Amino acid sequence: MAAGTLYTYPENWRAFKALIAAQYRGLRSACSPHHPTSTLAKPTAPLNFSANFLPASFQAMPLPTMSCGEVLQSTWVFPTLGIMHHNKQATENAKEEVRRILGLLDAHLKTRTFLVGERVTLADITVVCTLLWLYKQVLEPSFHQAIPNTNRWFLTCINQPQFRAVLGEVKLCEKMAQFDAKKFAETQPKRDTPRKEKGSREEKQKPQAERKEEKNAAAPAPEEEMDECEQVLAAEPKAKDPFAHLPKSTFVLDEFKRKYSNEDTLSVVLPYFWEHFDKDGWSLWYSEYHFPEELTQTFMSCNLITGMFQQLDKLRKNAFASVILFGTNNSSSISGVWVFRGQELAFPLRPDWQVDYESYTWRKLDPSSEEAQSLVREYFSCEGAFQHVGKAFNQGKIFK
Repeated sequence: MAAGTLYTYPENWRAFKALIAAQYRGLRSACSPHHPTSTLAKPTAPLNFSANFLPASFQAMPLPTMSCGEVLQSTWVFPTLGIMHHNKQATENAKEEVRRILGLLDAHLKTRTFLVGERVTLADITVVCTLLWLYKQVLEPSFHQAIPNTNRWFLTCINQPQFRAVLGEVKLCEKMAQFDAKKFAETQPKRDTPRKEKGSREEKQKPQAERKEEKNAAAPAPEEEMDECEQVLAAEPKAKDPFAHLPKSTFVLDEFKRKYSNEDTLSVVLPYFWEHFDKDGWSLWYSEYHFPEELTQTFMSCNLITGMFQQLDKLRKNAFASVILFGTNNSSSISGVWVFRGQELAFPLRPDWQVDYESYTWRKLDPSSEEAQSLVREYFSCEGAFQHVGKAFNQGKIFK
């Protein structure tokens, strides 16, 4: 059985999603509050969810709860917790939007036990956790009596053993929580107000117009108020560049990417790549997905690739990849060729780069070998025999 530790803050509803999903997969998991941001420590086995755990029909479900739940929580719920300042008009707008969204959800659940199919899926886990603090803080009985189907579904989910193991006993809101100005003030960092020093005799003797002009010149421009997302990002410690210690390389990745985007791959890009590739400052890697038997619909397999790419946005300056899906529905595989700065696999260098990488096998390539030359040619151009795969090319995805 795999085990992992999720570093997060207490009562983090985003972390609940991963912990409940781990319960359904039989994975041992633990929470630790000793890290300022939410990161997943390296587990002994990848947290893989089979395609059957998230039916394909969920991909097309029009559930606005998924997209704007966080915004509504920050506007309505967070002020009641003392996390954010209260804005009366924004709160009223959020109430009406929640009412509208829960109405759509209630209509969807009128003929369904769960969001998709007849058992719990990742869809249920995600939406329940998104609505959790709404139900705990502000959705009093008079508010949610109009959505009996949503209430039934929510209660059914939170009383599943896997949910209870993470959430415990969920106490529903009896009276809508209100903004507490005193509580909000207590959560704000205290600032020391420096004493105003008496001006010197010379300062007092300055003409009033001159002193006013100097005061206006010295006054800093007012800062724009940051929204919630910007506040969180500003509070996070700046991460160190894990490649900063490496000597400067002659291979300029951005220039290669421009060539790749604008020139013919076989006649221009590949000759440029091998002419400028710095084998001491960069490395080549071949990857192959561990669990091809779990790949069903090809569009879902493509989503698996692009989902990983999206989580690696901060790696783009130091990596390039061509990852290809081979085969057809229910008979496919994924493999690719990656270029990384340095000689080590880049993913372990930062916790936020470790998403999905353990679902692949990784093998370092010798740039001077015929195998590396062949793989780079086929994967970078997305054409060739691909004899090592044994399946026809379906489609390719480029990380750049």
